[in-house]
Amino acid sequence: MRFSLSSVLVLALAAEGAVASSWFSKAAYNKWHETELERWLSDHNVPYPTPADRKDLENLVKSNWQAKVSEPYTEWSPAQLQSYLKSKGKDVQKGTEQNKDSLVSQVKGNWHETEQQASDSYTSVKDWVFDTWTDSQIKAFLDKHGVPVPQPRKRDSLLATARDNYDSIAKKTGETAAYPGNWLYQAWSESDLKEYLDERGVPVPQPSTRDKLIASVRRNARLSSLNMKDSAASASASANSAKESLSDQVFDAWSDSKIKEWADKNGIKVPQGSNRNELLALARKHRGSLTGDKVASSASSAFGAATSKAGNQYAQATEDAQLKGEDAFNQAIGSWSDSRLKAYLDARGVPVPQSGKKDDILSAVRRNKHKATTGYSAWTFDTWTTENLKKWLSSQGGKAGKKASGTREELMKQAQDVYASASKSGGSNYASATSYLAQQTDAVKDTTFDTWSDSELKSYLDSYGVPNYQGSNSNELRRLARNQANYFRYGSTTPGGTLYSRLAGGAQWILDQLKIGASSGRKEAGYQGQKAADAATESATAFSDRVGEAAQRATDRVKEEL
Repeated sequence: MRFSLSSVLVLALAAEGAVASSWFSKAAYNKWHETELERWLSDHNVPYPTPADRKDLENLVKSNWQAKVSEPYTEWSPAQLQSYLKSKGKDVQKGTEQNKDSLVSQVKGNWHETEQQASDSYTSVKDWVFDTWTDSQIKAFLDKHGVPVPQPRKRDSLLATARDNYDSIAKKTGETAAYPGNWLYQAWSESDLKEYLDERGVPVPQPSTRDKLIASVRRNARLSSLNMKDSAASASASANSAKESLSDQVFDAWSDSKIKEWADKNGIKVPQGSNRNELLALARKHRGSLTGDKVASSASSAFGAATSKAGNQYAQATEDAQLKGEDAFNQAIGSWSDSRLKAYLDARGVPVPQSGKKDDILSAVRRNKHKATTGYSAWTFDTWTTENLKKWLSSQGGKAGKKASGTREELMKQAQDVYASASKSGGSNYASATSYLAQQTDAVKDTTFDTWSDSELKSYLDSYGVPNYQGSNSNELRRLARNQANYFRYGSTTPGGTLYSRLAGGAQWILDQLKIGASSGRKEAGYQGQKAADAATESATAFSDRVGEAAQRATDRVKEEL
């Protein structure tokens, strides 16, 4: 039987179409309930008609799936794209630093997973959704639904129990499980939700509600899991590489007799008459006895030790780093005026302590560090530019529009007064004011401080009680201003920071421990080399399989800039 070229092409196209059709028919969302389709669209800010039939909803998910799930980086800014490439140890191609198309292409070549893998991951959410939870959060989930917690309480068994009971819990509560709703986070407080987002460098919706916080956690859960696994693998690989390099240095520092002594203690037979090169070769062959081969492969019980034992050095290191972050926040708010502190609480719907004492107010601010703002208020205008303020006042019409002139401070005061009046009177005026704010706030925060003059920046810093800006240049003033603004908005200077740097910080501690073994001469090298082995076995292995809990207590909460 003979085929013409056109027949072959038709068959080829038909086959290609069949493959594509088969892939889409197997997409995870094809089996989702209508409420799950609506939830996914809402989580990803995709408008959908109401009412809508299932086919319309599924098509909307399908048309947005690639940009939101398979290739989310296509919506990132050049700075975010560069940050990702840096986290993967890749240099940005020269001359493409601000070329988004080129950066997207570079990120695509280094992305976590393929489009098929991304889609497949949503066929069984339970397999990864708990990965970024702390042990206590998993336990609270099990307790909430009456599931006995395994004893002894190890992370492996907690995760297995949560996954094994996930479907039955959803069925028992009458909820969907493929793209889970708010029921999954019932045991989390709003502060827990915000802290989860803060720790992963996800900007928290401002102002926010519990529903918005959960939507943001749900939307970012998969990517957070991938990010941490990648960072864990990278940290583990770095530790393993350093282990091999540094154990060589330890052996080189030992005398022949020291190598023989070490070999005897570890049950390693040394051939009679071995020369130094042969001894070194034998030692390197059995280097695992010095530094522990488990650094990059076996990671289970060591994770618990690295995160829970009070006397463990790694746990102490991460706790110290966390305390530094808390201390930085405490120092910042210590300079704030009473009115600024009260505004912080007011923006979060937290009553100001009746005593009115500054110590009590400071205590309330510290307690609510991870609480999200609950609505618009006078503080919303705090970081708006002169031009933004003029536009807003003009949009309000009447006397407000006519008054749209003056310095930034004068305009801000006018805007605050207009908003306060609208808030008090309610009705259409208030609806109009909040509607405009909802449209403008996100656009304004992206360029915060970029166009401010030095005098405006200094005036802003004065309002926070920051005295040490004399002699600072414009960039330094902007940095200081952003830090204060981020403390006020998020309770942290790093709303865009990530766990990559925290895991890297933990890895650096491990490398520091290993380096000790090569730095102290022949006699000390033996002792410190073994000490490095203990530290590496106990701590570096935590990065490979048990990074979820470590992330919650990870290091370096304070970075100067986004």
